[in-house]
Amino acid sequence: MPDERKVGSVRVLVALGGNAMTAPDGTATPGDQVRAITGAMEHVAELVAAGHDVVLTHGNGPQVGNLLVKNEVAAHVVPPVPLDWCGAQTQGTIGFTILDALQAALARRGVDRPVAALVTRTLVDADDPHFQSPTKPIGRYLPADQARQMIDHGQQWEDRGERGWRRVVASPEPREVLDLEPVRVLVEAGHVVVAAGGGGIPVVREADGSLRGVEAVIDKDLTAALLARTLGCDILIIATDVDHAMVDYGTPDERALGFTSLAQMQAYAADGQFASGSMGPKVDAALRFAESGGRSIITSLEHITDAVETEFGTVIDTSPEG
Repeated sequence: MPDERKVGSVRVLVALGGNAMTAPDGTATPGDQVRAITGAMEHVAELVAAGHDVVLTHGNGPQVGNLLVKNEVAAHVVPPVPLDWCGAQTQGTIGFTILDALQAALARRGVDRPVAALVTRTLVDADDPHFQSPTKPIGRYLPADQARQMIDHGQQWEDRGERGWRRVVASPEPREVLDLEPVRVLVEAGHVVVAAGGGGIPVVREADGSLRGVEAVIDKDLTAALLARTLGCDILIIATDVDHAMVDYGTPDERALGFTSLAQMQAYAADGQFASGSMGPKVDAALRFAESGGRSIITSLEHITDAVETEFGTVIDTSPEG
C-alpha cells in the first residue's frame, strides 16, 4: 500500500459535532444519518488526502436518544438497556457508517489509506461528585406514570413541570481513554481511526482492578481533548456548524474570534461569553488541549482542511500571552 502521508503532515484529531450525524433539522432516521455522515466524510477525506494523520471522534446524542425511546416503549416487555450499552451500540453503528462513507470518499480521490473504528472505553472516577447529584438531562419528556415505570427499573427522573418528567444522569470527568494504545498502533500504521465516540463508554475501576460500565454520559469534546493530548496530536479541531466562536453573541458588538491568545480565550470563558449549552463545552475542551501545548481550532466541518493548513477558524494560540 503506498503511503499517502507527506512531509510536513501533522496529526489531527477532529471532533465531529451533531451536525455531522443528523439531518439539518436534527432528525436521525437511518437515512438521515447515512446522508449526513456521507457528506461529512467528503470533508474528512480532503484532510486525509492532504497527507495528514487523522483521528475522528463523534457525538451520539440523537442516536442514544433513539435507543432510549425504544427502552421506554418496550420496558414492559424487556429490561431497558443501560447507558453504557447504548454508547457501545452507537459507537458500532456510527463507526461502520463512517467507515463505509470515508472509504468511498477516499477511493474517489485515489487515496489508499485504511480506516478503522474502535469500540472505546473511557475511565471515570467512581467517586466523581456528579454521580451523587446527576444533572445531565437526556431523552424525551414523559408523563408521570410512564416515568414511574422507568424509575422502577432504577433510573433517576425529575419532574420538569408542564413538560413532564425527564431522565437525569451523571456527566463525570473523563480520566483516561483506556483503549489509547490500539488507537496509537493503528494511527502509526497509517490508519484513519474512529475512536471514543460519544465521549467513550463510561467505565469505573473496581477495587480488584476489574472494570464496570456505569450509567453516565461523558462530554464528547472533553474526551476528544484528552485523547488528542495523550495521543500526541498536534491539532485538535472541534468541528461545529459555525466558522468561528463568537463573543458578545446576539448583541450589536458581536464579533467572530480568529487567532486568539490562550490568556484572552480563558478570560472570555471566565466572563461567561460562551453558553453552557452550546459553545461553552467546546471552548472548555479547546482550552484544555491548548493549555497542554497543542493547537486548538473551533470551526465548521466544511473548513477543517483550511483550519489545518491556513489556521482558519477560532485558533487558540498555545502561548499564554499569544
